[in-house]
Amino acid sequence: MEQTVTASPAANGNPAAAAPLLAVNNIEVIYNEVALVLRGLSLHAEAGGITALLGANGAGKSTTLKAISGLLKSEEGAITRGEILYGGARIDGLRPDDIVRRGIFQVMEGRRIIQDMSVLENLLLGAHAADPNGEEENLRKVFHYFPRIKERRGLAGYLSGGEQQMLAIGRALMAAPRLILMDEPSMGLSPLLVREVFSIIAKLNRELGVTVLLVEQNANMALRVAGRGYVMEQGKIALHGTAEELRENEDVKEFYLGSHRERKSFKNIKSYKRRKRWL
Repeated sequence: MEQTVTASPAANGNPAAAAPLLAVNNIEVIYNEVALVLRGLSLHAEAGGITALLGANGAGKSTTLKAISGLLKSEEGAITRGEILYGGARIDGLRPDDIVRRGIFQVMEGRRIIQDMSVLENLLLGAHAADPNGEEENLRKVFHYFPRIKERRGLAGYLSGGEQQMLAIGRALMAAPRLILMDEPSMGLSPLLVREVFSIIAKLNRELGVTVLLVEQNANMALRVAGRGYVMEQGKIALHGTAEELRENEDVKEFYLGSHRERKSFKNIKSYKRRKRWL
């Protein structure tokens, strides 16, 4: 049974953000016609807000983003039930390039930059589906938010991990998206760079009004920048509410924020006890 924490309608305290830009309604996803990964998952992202999607490895977080961005088919996956609405219109079943043109861009786990192409060439790949008349302005925005990237004009493979993550986010901005799906932006980064990347995410949301759906295992950082959050367990939502309420929830504290009480044994904690309490 899903546990609900009372949630406010607006993200980040902005009343104008109450209308859901993205609504994922009761979807099931199957891989190779056999493996059921998402089991009736529902969530929404409010326009102009940051929504965090938390959960353990294998919970189905990345699959959720791929379902939204239309990338399941490339991995022999398919949505077999439910619907995904963006701006009130169904997008499940559309091709990935059509979804990008509608204003959704995914920053993939592991950055996925093309290392033997230049920084500028990587950025221009993000502009492929955008209005060509806005390319120069979008590039200016990227260099404004990522001045370090502006200085790097060589091959992208020579960038540091933090710079590659900035490049990946910059590539997303080149598409002028309304909604950015971010998959583990802190992966492989030092604590200092993690703070810098999350600061930039918050700034892009605040100054450009870009809506963000953020998949992240660093729950502390995710809930600092997000207005709302969802916790996934075994392909479904087990808990949701405002970021503040989730930070104060005892289950979230115990399993995701590192503030559990000392135990003699952790046997079965992440399977039986958590399942019993939430599901």
